[in-house]
Amino acid sequence: MQDVLKRFAFDFVCLLMLGFDPNSLSIEFPRVPYKQAYYDMEEVALQRHLKPQRFWKLQKWLQIGEERKMKNGSEIFDRLLYQCISRKKELLNRRKTPMDRDDFDFLTFMLVEDHNNQEEREMSAFKKSEKYARDMAFNLLSAGSETVSSGLTWFLWLVATHPLIEKSILEEMKTNLNGDGDGKGRHFSFEELSKLNYLHAAMCESLRLYPPVPFEHTVSVGSDTLPSGHQIGKNTRVIYSPYSMGRMEEIWGGDCLEFKPERWISNKGELGDVSPYKFTAFNAGPRACIGKELAMVEMKAVGAAVIWNYSLQVVENHPILPSNSIVLHMKHGLKVRVLKRSHL
Repeated sequence: MQDVLKRFAFDFVCLLMLGFDPNSLSIEFPRVPYKQAYYDMEEVALQRHLKPQRFWKLQKWLQIGEERKMKNGSEIFDRLLYQCISRKKELLNRRKTPMDRDDFDFLTFMLVEDHNNQEEREMSAFKKSEKYARDMAFNLLSAGSETVSSGLTWFLWLVATHPLIEKSILEEMKTNLNGDGDGKGRHFSFEELSKLNYLHAAMCESLRLYPPVPFEHTVSVGSDTLPSGHQIGKNTRVIYSPYSMGRMEEIWGGDCLEFKPERWISNKGELGDVSPYKFTAFNAGPRACIGKELAMVEMKAVGAAVIWNYSLQVVENHPILPSNSIVLHMKHGLKVRVLKRSHL
C-alpha cells in the first residue's frame, strides 16, 4: 500500500507542478529512473545529518561513496526538470492564444509571471534564469510528494486498526454526500470535503502522531534567546522533533499516545483552533508550510475515496515500524487486504 501511495503522490505532484505525468502508477508498476534518483538523494540527505560535516564534504569533493550517489541522482533529476522547463518555454513562445485552464500548471504560472514582470529589474536576472525555475520546482516536488504519501500511509493504517473511528468517518461521509452516494468509484467534491470535520480531525490526529517530517533543524543567524529562556550563539544548530512533541504529555495530556480525533473537535462539533506552535507538522511562523491547505485537501480527498470505496485489513503479524529517513515512511511498507465495500 505504501508503494502505491508513493507512486500516486509522485504522479500527482508532477502533473500539478510540471504538467508532466510520469505514469509510475500504471498497472505494470514501471521503474521510473528520476523517481529512484529522488529516493537516492533523500537517503544521502539523511546521512548528511548523521555524519560529521567534514566527512561528507570530503566525500563530495572526492566524488566517492554516498556523495557520488547524490551527484548521479541530482543529474538524473535535473535532466527531467530542465527538459520540462525548456518544453514549457518553447510552448509559451509559440502560443498566440492564452493557455487553456486544463494546460495550466505551477511551472507555467511561474514562467508566465516571470514574463509579465520583466520590468521588475531588481529580480529579473535571477528570476529569468532556468536555475531559479528548477530550484522552485524541485522544492515543491519534494514538499508535495513524499510527505503526502507518508501522511496517507500512517492515516490509513490508523483508521484500519481503529474500527470505531472508521465507522464514525463513514457515517459522516454518508451524512454529507450530495446525491444518493452509492455509485461506483465514488469520490468527493471540494464542497463535500469541507464538511467532513471528523475526517479532518482524524487526519490532524494522524499527523500529530506520525508527522511526515519527524525532525527538523535550523541554524541561528545571530545570538538569540529561545522562548524557553535558553541563550544560543551565532551559527548554533537547533534540532527539534515534531514526532516527539506530538507525544509529550505536558503538551497533549495523559492520553497523548492515543489516536483520538475527538481532541480536535469542540463541544459544538466544529473543528477547534489549535496553535501551529503546538501542532508543528506544518511548521509555524515565517517558516510555515505554504502548501499546507493543498496537502490537506489532497490527503482528505484520497483518504475519503479509499475509506468510502474499500475496507483495508492489515495483514496479520506484519511489522509496523518507522524507517530511518528524512521522511517518516514505514520501514516494511504497509501490507493490506483490500476489500470492496458492499455499500453501506
